[in-house]
Amino acid sequence: MESNGHVEDIRSAAEAVAAEEDDDASVAPLHQIESLCMRCGENGMTRLLLTRIPHFREVVLMAFDCPHCNERNNEVQFAGQLQPKGCHYRLEVPARHAEILNRQVVKSDSASIKIPELDFEIPPEAQRGSLSTIEGIITRALDGLQTLQDERKKIDPEKAAAIDQFLDKLRSLLSEDSTFTFELDDPAGNSFIENPYAPSPDPLLSIRFYERTPEQAAALGFLAEPTAAGEPAPEENNLMSDTMPHGSVGAVAGRRAIAQGNPDEVAAALCRYSAPEEVDTLPSSCGACGVKCETRFYATKIPYFREVIVMATTCDVCGYRSSELKPGGEIPQKGKRITLRVKNLRDLSRDVIKADSAGVKVPELELELTSGTLGGLVTTVEGLITKICESLERVHGFTLGDSTEEWKKKKWADFKLRLSQLLSLEEEWTLIIDDALAGSFVSPATDAIEDDKQLTIEEYERSWEQNEELGLNDMDTSSADTAYHATNA
Repeated sequence: MESNGHVEDIRSAAEAVAAEEDDDASVAPLHQIESLCMRCGENGMTRLLLTRIPHFREVVLMAFDCPHCNERNNEVQFAGQLQPKGCHYRLEVPARHAEILNRQVVKSDSASIKIPELDFEIPPEAQRGSLSTIEGIITRALDGLQTLQDERKKIDPEKAAAIDQFLDKLRSLLSEDSTFTFELDDPAGNSFIENPYAPSPDPLLSIRFYERTPEQAAALGFLAEPTAAGEPAPEENNLMSDTMPHGSVGAVAGRRAIAQGNPDEVAAALCRYSAPEEVDTLPSSCGACGVKCETRFYATKIPYFREVIVMATTCDVCGYRSSELKPGGEIPQKGKRITLRVKNLRDLSRDVIKADSAGVKVPELELELTSGTLGGLVTTVEGLITKICESLERVHGFTLGDSTEEWKKKKWADFKLRLSQLLSLEEEWTLIIDDALAGSFVSPATDAIEDDKQLTIEEYERSWEQNEELGLNDMDTSSADTAYHATNA
């Protein structure tokens, strides 16, 4: 980048912007670059603005303008880091709801878009990063397919006719009578679809976060080396090595005993090394930079709850750290719903374990978070509410900003005020944690959990839809059960 007679790279410009934002958050410099116009071959001007979308991401807005042929182009690129997980947005667009087509969409360079009803997909390389609307993305796809149609009709009339028919179907999506599904998938986790009801959930919009596959990580530039066929897995290499990490001895002894089929040795090995100070390790990859690292874990028993597995990952290369708690043992037969009536400061200090499969509700705020929104957490009641507020500010972009309507700004400001009133205990409120896998927990205030009148725990039968979402309907353990009973016999 050339600025004031000297060459300046994007990273230096970004660091300069970050430094200036600390002094004056309202000032963001505009950089101009003389660049080649791909239409006429003359030089045009590219303007770059490093800025931050409120409650979303750091971005670089780029706009090109050629004064010779009037060619114009704009795109958005992400200046911040990649997210730990990929994201998948699914929006149902019903008929006679034209306002949904005006929802704003942030599409990164790595995102793909699908419309299942037409078997239509826009791959990442077809449309570069953009800040648009659903109607704008469909219109852009129409323009791209329409290009060179006249030449196709001369060379291959049949293919051109098929494309014309498909273009008619694609145009019909922009009418008020069409019903379709708009799916946005981004392995980098930097894409977004506006939720006009934020912070409340949108019944038409669902969000899912997922772990990237090795192929997706490699496409994003991460170091991902899949295990070659015939080579032992990294875990097997650790078990075969002479120098084993601390804590893996008990796991090796237990696996060796299981392999030899000696029940007494199995019990002795597992009981001997079940203390929390004995930590096992397994090979993993960093969620930020993709470099190989180690995940340490151990199993422990929480009173009034169940056995859990505590996991922690640290990357020595980039310093990324993460911790997670997962329920151990078998899958419970029933789900669990925990209701806590928060009345005093002591209630805010209660320990909370929220599993990946748990949803959170606060009826007084009409707030509902679906399962998987915050991941697995080990925190307190106060910490959970704080995490919810931070997550809503990060995920629901376009809530504030110059172009946002005043009623949306006021709605978000009122919600944050009511949220702060929860933590200040101006009035009593209710926290509901609904976990279909019964892997969540709220600590009681009394020695006997049945004496805690503010804490209610109820079990319920999971619905077929819940079992289907958890993958339990197709799970067949009959072979394992037969082998287990035969071994015990």
